[in-house]
Amino acid sequence: MNASPPHGVAGTRSAWPARAFRYLYRIPLLLLHLAVSLPVVLVLISLPTHRLHWGGEPLDHRAVRAWSGGLMRIFGFRMRRVGTPLPGAAMFVANHVSWIDITALHSQRMMGFVAKREISNWPVVGWLAGRAGTIFHHRGSTESLGGVLHEMLARLRNGQSVGVFPEGGTRGGREIGPFHARIFLAAVEAGVPVQPVALRYGEHGNAQVTVAFAPRESFMANFLRLLGEPARPGEVIFLEPIPHGAEDGRRRIAELARQRIIGAMQY
Repeated sequence: MNASPPHGVAGTRSAWPARAFRYLYRIPLLLLHLAVSLPVVLVLISLPTHRLHWGGEPLDHRAVRAWSGGLMRIFGFRMRRVGTPLPGAAMFVANHVSWIDITALHSQRMMGFVAKREISNWPVVGWLAGRAGTIFHHRGSTESLGGVLHEMLARLRNGQSVGVFPEGGTRGGREIGPFHARIFLAAVEAGVPVQPVALRYGEHGNAQVTVAFAPRESFMANFLRLLGEPARPGEVIFLEPIPHGAEDGRRRIAELARQRIIGAMQY
């Protein structure tokens, strides 16, 4: 996995005049995106638009993808999808870099995420996550995890997809941690495939550390810092799916998914 310069290094952050110029035009674009485009998406989510299809997917899913892609572009990311996301019921598992990962994934494929409960209190992002069907989990709570697995299983059996970050948290963008095997239990019991997804920011993933939370950096500080960063590419790489009949159950699936994501980060 390619490393990025540490936070605060001159090579990571642009000079202040250029950053100020980006804020000058990106902040109005962000406000416009929230005030004009967001209400349209919320209406489509609220209405029974799942009966309406456009280009092979529900209209509300397409609206979420378009809105998420627009938000990524406002933050300077030029997103590219590699590979093909599975249709229908599937579990998507990705490496976790920052809060923007959910938006990056939603720009390519609509899915209900499992995320830490703290996100529900974040300005704008938390509210949007709740409206998009995020399943909030209280870390460290066995009871909460049981409820999350139950909800995931119900959605998968209902033909919906779910997205998880099996590392259980972010790691500063420098490494991909072990995958918690228990979260894969829902896919095993529902009999659905698991598709690993590699998230790469920058050329060949060289901006992972820049995008990640710095030590003791709050959500709002990270949000504002990323809003002023230079434009850079971003990739959502859908890798070879792991069929629901994989041998050795959830632990083997967790190992395979992690290995495939690490492999994709290295090319």
